[in-house]
Amino acid sequence: MSGPQHVPVLLEEVLDLLQVRRGGTYADATLGLAGHSSAIARRLGPEGLLIGFDRDPQAMELATARLDALREELGSEMPQVRLIPRAFSSAAEELEPASLDGLLADFGVSSMQLDQAHRGFSFRMDAPLDMRMDTRSGETAEQVVNQADEEDLANLIYEFGEERRSRRIARAIVRARPIRTTAELARVISAAAPAMKQDKIHPATRTFQALRIRVNDELGEIRSLLESAPSLLKFGGRLAVISFHSLEDRLAKDALKEGAERGVWNVITRKPVIAGEVEVDRNPRSRSAKLRVAERVKSGPRFTKKVPPVGGSSRGSRPGVS
Repeated sequence: MSGPQHVPVLLEEVLDLLQVRRGGTYADATLGLAGHSSAIARRLGPEGLLIGFDRDPQAMELATARLDALREELGSEMPQVRLIPRAFSSAAEELEPASLDGLLADFGVSSMQLDQAHRGFSFRMDAPLDMRMDTRSGETAEQVVNQADEEDLANLIYEFGEERRSRRIARAIVRARPIRTTAELARVISAAAPAMKQDKIHPATRTFQALRIRVNDELGEIRSLLESAPSLLKFGGRLAVISFHSLEDRLAKDALKEGAERGVWNVITRKPVIAGEVEVDRNPRSRSAKLRVAERVKSGPRFTKKVPPVGGSSRGSRPGVS
């Protein structure tokens, strides 16, 4: 099919560690362009059920088209599909308790959202400051940038962007208001906090991340999903989460650790699985991806002794550093 190309990260590792089986019920909390979902669907067969969530209307439209094309390809082997155009924090409202064999969440912004200038997620292309994943509602990044007071702006840049020069940047933003586009904002940030010799990223990267997280309440969404996941999974069902920065990964790591101590989770990945050199060369976005997986248990805290091998040297994946 035509349209944006999407390379799902850690795909084989996700399929193996989720233990996707024929006839099962699996939910993809972050449908995106249906890269992971399409691969899961191929393993389910007609008795299986695939459920997909996404609050981005454009992503839902493109994912629907991709899954329709897969239905034409698979014919009678295509599983049932239920697509839900809502944020994944609504999973507990939409799904029956103990109904899932597996639940996947690939956190953060999608390649499609980053690559489309008009969405305003990236400073690489000039566009209106939007950054909303659900373009139908909510505050835009432009509203946050131009309406938040200096202290609140500094705090969100520090907390969500882990930017140590947050106060300097917030002061410069307030002085430069109104700021309407991504390029304007990037210039203001670069002038206030220019790149230092040791920096490997653009000086605006952390501030843009902070605004995106704030506009979409990304950390609140993640907390909601991690809280509801145990009740949604059958005993023996598995949760797989992929994070792309430390704030996301810390939430996942802490939730699984706490759940294991309470006897809810058996943590499968004692250290996160990260992409190997082969995948990173093919898909640079995978460089920062961390995959954590846990299994729903009945009672009693249990831990696996080690991460089961996934793919070996042919895929080049390896456990990360926790």
